[in-house]
Amino acid sequence: MSLTLAPRGPRLLLYAERPRRRMLQVLTDLAVAVWVVLVVTAAIALHDTVLALQAPGRGLTDAGDRVRGVFDGAAQAAGGVPFVGDRLSGAFSPGADAGTAIADAGQAQVEAVAAVATGLAWLVVVVAAVPVLTTWLALRVRWVLRARQSLAARDLDVDLLALRALTRGAPRRVRRAAGPGGDAAGAWRRGDPAVLIRLADVELRRMGLRGATSVTTSAPIATRPDERRDE
Repeated sequence: MSLTLAPRGPRLLLYAERPRRRMLQVLTDLAVAVWVVLVVTAAIALHDTVLALQAPGRGLTDAGDRVRGVFDGAAQAAGGVPFVGDRLSGAFSPGADAGTAIADAGQAQVEAVAAVATGLAWLVVVVAAVPVLTTWLALRVRWVLRARQSLAARDLDVDLLALRALTRGAPRRVRRAAGPGGDAAGAWRRGDPAVLIRLADVELRRMGLRGATSVTTSAPIATRPDERRDE
């Protein structure tokens, strides 16, 4: 026998209908958000700290530029001397080249420190934040999809929800849902409307969803008392 539930509720939920489960989900989302913010803040602080090591390289670059400027100026001045200007100007070229080499070495050091700073910052984010985010996202998406399936089953047929309760539910709750005798499987095979509703509620409660207040079936309508809003 198949029991058809009256349609109710949205088909897609981001949070549970029951307050306790919903509060747990909200707190988890907030905790993940706070953790990600802390990790990103730490990564930025580490990046800035490592960038401070660029100071020696910048100083070396400035020194090389000054040396090159001095020799370039001297070469230009010597170039104005009649007859021997070219020779005198050429004599200052090695000094200018040395200044250029010093400046290039300083710039290379600055770029290397910047690369290390960026790499360390990303490493912190990847190691500390990405695993948490991926795990959280996987769990949230799985819950949303399962909740959607449960809502569809709640709107259409409780048999599937009752069967899930038999296979996934806590044994104590399943026995309690079966009523006197505790034969939940037998009641499910017989299609006992009241037991099917209670078993469906076990599965819906496990997902943090509210149960149905009534069902429509070819048998007499079975209605259960108002459910508690939370366990």
